[in-house]
Amino acid sequence: MISKEQFNKEIKGIITNAIREDVGDGDHSSLACIPASAQGKAKLLVKDKGIIAGIEFAKQVFAYVDADMKVETLIEDGSKVKYGDIAFYVEGASQSILKAERLVLNAMQRMSAIATKTRQFVDLLEGTETKILDTRKTTPGIRALEKWAVKIGGGENHRFALYDMIMLKDNHIDFAGGVAKAINLTKQYLSDTNRDLKIIVEARNLEEIKEILDAGGVYRILIDNFNYEDTRKAVKLIGDQCLTESSGGINESTLRKYAECGVDYISSGALTHSVYNMDLSLKAV
Repeated sequence: MISKEQFNKEIKGIITNAIREDVGDGDHSSLACIPASAQGKAKLLVKDKGIIAGIEFAKQVFAYVDADMKVETLIEDGSKVKYGDIAFYVEGASQSILKAERLVLNAMQRMSAIATKTRQFVDLLEGTETKILDTRKTTPGIRALEKWAVKIGGGENHRFALYDMIMLKDNHIDFAGGVAKAINLTKQYLSDTNRDLKIIVEARNLEEIKEILDAGGVYRILIDNFNYEDTRKAVKLIGDQCLTESSGGINESTLRKYAECGVDYISSGALTHSVYNMDLSLKAV
């Protein structure tokens, strides 16, 4: 994953762009009927159940919109919530609260949904050594938020983007002329450009796993779309030569069975691309 500094930069960029997109030259609804001097207070009301996420992000949004706003946190990110819970109170200029409201809700509703789904997967893996990973199947422009939510839910982040890890998938392998050639060219590229990036390679069958192991220098092998029996064979074949990861349509009903095959990680795009937003409201008090 990227550095904390780069991650924070991504978050700031999301806030800046989202406020630009939503506010433009002014929140004219609020400007028209609420005096600039008016002070107000609002609560973040939970109208659903699951894992809350995005509270720390909300604080950053409020601070960006108006540094004088104050937030009283009642529930921390990663906590279980139910209908009627109040996550926090925010107090300050009424215009500022309204300016920040939609970004806070949009982000928290989606982040909470992702954290909730991730926690469900984590709970299904309890008792195994396998960890759940996210993917790059994220919403363009808000990847940092979605990966943050996965962490809050108890999952692990895969690579952040194309630049922080090498991942050789089927198309790379085919375009390069085979898995061994793709790996060797990659190692040469990293040497020539003086880059220190981990290499993950996707395997489509047991023969490709053997080729990957013979080539060497790989951090993790992605055992893609294997059945249970072949996954167990792959894990045994790889041993402790590198880490293992299962992927490819794995869902709640098959997750634990793949974990019991002995893989180190299971990756799932569903954590971020197939969720329903948690129902949250920001209500004046």
